[in-house]
Amino acid sequence: MAIKTYKPTTPSRRQMTVTDYSVLSKVEPEKSLLEPMKKKSGRNSYGRITVRHRGGGNRRKYRVIDFKRDKDDMIAVVQTLEYDPNRSAFIALVQYEDGEKRYILAPNGLKVGDKIESGAEADIKPGNALKLADIPVGTFIHAIELYPGKGAQLVRSAGNQAQLMGKEDNYALIRLPSGEMRKVPIGCKAAIGQVSNIDHENVNYGKAGRVRNMGWRPTVRGSVMNPCDHPHGGGEGKSPVGRPGPVTPWGKPALGYKTRKKHHRTDKFIVKRRNGK
Repeated sequence: MAIKTYKPTTPSRRQMTVTDYSVLSKVEPEKSLLEPMKKKSGRNSYGRITVRHRGGGNRRKYRVIDFKRDKDDMIAVVQTLEYDPNRSAFIALVQYEDGEKRYILAPNGLKVGDKIESGAEADIKPGNALKLADIPVGTFIHAIELYPGKGAQLVRSAGNQAQLMGKEDNYALIRLPSGEMRKVPIGCKAAIGQVSNIDHENVNYGKAGRVRNMGWRPTVRGSVMNPCDHPHGGGEGKSPVGRPGPVTPWGKPALGYKTRKKHHRTDKFIVKRRNGK
């Protein structure tokens, strides 16, 4: 996958880059796999804003993705490769031998006309889904389940891949993209290969309007507010934070702090945290 640039016809065009979508099929999405999406604008069920700076943006419809890959021992042919506005990765429309169509996360290198399969007899090639018990150690995988049959929860965004490091008892040891080493039940399914659209992280949006189209509203820095509006506000001219570290409008540490319970029930599955501890 490549990155496209344009001639600098405007100041924003000079910096702006886009993903090259020439590898995708220029077709309408499968109507039977679309669902309506109502905009939340960062609000919860009470109508209160719980996530700031959200709202507006282009209308979207949700593409129903098959994260469970539970149609075993049946060949499916890739019909199209498509853009999905709800995720960074590309998706593939596949049709099974019985005529059923489903969307799956497209792995890097998958092409229209390729055949994919799910189940213990599937080959170790991009797009196929197997239980961790049936995948050789050292294989790069994505779309990993945490609980057998629940559907993929790990490693689903563009360009990501995890590695199967070993198997012991009823658990597989997986190295996640963050560096975390984690045990996952060996009966969980995973897809082979790396998630598509690997250049997604290199795209430069170029202008504010393009981010507004994605549903993000402007963010005002706390240091330019008044003291009544933000702990960083006030002072003559540009002023420092005036605290040991930056904080949110409500006084919480802005650069992150531990929110995980000290004795979480899944601690026993984490062999090494992503910070190396």
